[in-house]
Parts: sequence; structure tokens; C-alpha cells
Amino acid sequence: MIIEAKLSGFLFLFIIITNIASGKFGYKTFNDLSSDAKLQEINTDPKKFKIGFVLILIEHFSIISLAITLFIAFSFHNIIFGIVWAISRIGEALIQIYDKKNYWGLLDLAMKYPDTSGAKRDTLIDLGRSILNTKESRFTFAQILFSIGTLAYSILFVTYGVVPSIIGWFGIIASILYGLGNGIFRVKPNVKILWNLGGLLILIFEVVLGGWLLFFY
Repeated sequence: MIIEAKLSGFLFLFIIITNIASGKFGYKTFNDLSSDAKLQEINTDPKKFKIGFVLILIEHFSIISLAITLFIAFSFHNIIFGIVWAISRIGEALIQIYDKKNYWGLLDLAMKYPDTSGAKRDTLIDLGRSILNTKESRFTFAQILFSIGTLAYSILFVTYGVVPSIIGWFGIIASILYGLGNGIFRVKPNVKILWNLGGLLILIFEVVLGGWLLFFY
């Protein structure tokens, strides 16, 4: 089980790295550009869009791998928790992978964008906006599963002393705040402060947990 635990640690860190790298190549969970500006951006540098797309897909598939390696390494402590986190985190990844088929459509819209005008251009902009809005909606739903999965293995870590208790308790607090913040955001999209705080805590948790599993387990 040591190999699987260390591989899980590596995957925690690898997922963070690929997520950040995809952002450097233009992939944004919540788009800060209007639909027409996004289409122009993609048209200007389609290769950048493709690289960001591939990187975020790698991140999603790595989440599935992480759920499996964590299950193999630690589910013998409590099979119920193992099943909960495996289903939750694999479900989270599959939702986002499924959405990428839709998101890839932005590239086709962007290639058509410069050669259109008037009503046809407005149609492309509306389609782009719909794709971006759908991506964000599916992401927020997937993060409910993320919170459940993270809470499940954090509780197991604390209960069975798998990692130092401070790491496990940090994960419990972070996942609860992240989940509550996500729930509030879904009801009140302008209230994002708790979700942002939870996201920061989750990032710290996963960096520390990943490093501990990889180098000290």
C-alpha cells in the first residue's frame, strides 16, 4: 500500500500543477471575458487554447487516478468512506470530462467569428456564452462531489491516524467551508467570499497532504 499512498501524494501535486498550467494557457474556470472577447482570444491563438484544453483534460483524468490510488491505499481502514470518496471524486471528474466536449466547441465558433457580422456574429456570441455558462454551472455542481469526497478521506485520515491529525482536521474544516461556500454561491452568485476562502484552504491542504504522502509516508 506504500506505493499507492506515495502515488496518491504525487497525483495531488500533479493535479495542482496541471490545473495552474492550464490557466497559464487560457483555461479559466470562471471566465473573466465576455463571450465575444473570449472567441477573439481563441481565434488569435488557437494553439494556446488547445494546449490549455489538453492540460485540463489531463487534470480531470488524474483526479480519477487519484480516487483509485487513494481507495487502494486506504479504503481497507473503512470501506464505506472509501466508496464515498471514490464515487464522489470519480463523479466529479466525469462531469467535467463530459463538459469538455461542449467546451471544445468554442474553437469552432472562434474560427468562424472573424468572417461573420450582424445577426450571424450575434448567434456565435450567444452560443459561446451558452457554452461558458454551462461549463461554470457543471463545475459548481461537480464541486459538491469534490467536497463530499475530500471530507470522506479527511475523516478517515483523522479517525485512523493515517496522516498527522492536524492535516486531517485541516482537510475536514477546508472541505466543509468549501462545500458551504459552493452552496451559498449557487444560491447567491454574488456571494463568493466563503467559497474563495475554502478554495484557498483546500489548496493548502492538498499541497501539504500530497507532499506528506509522497515524501514522508
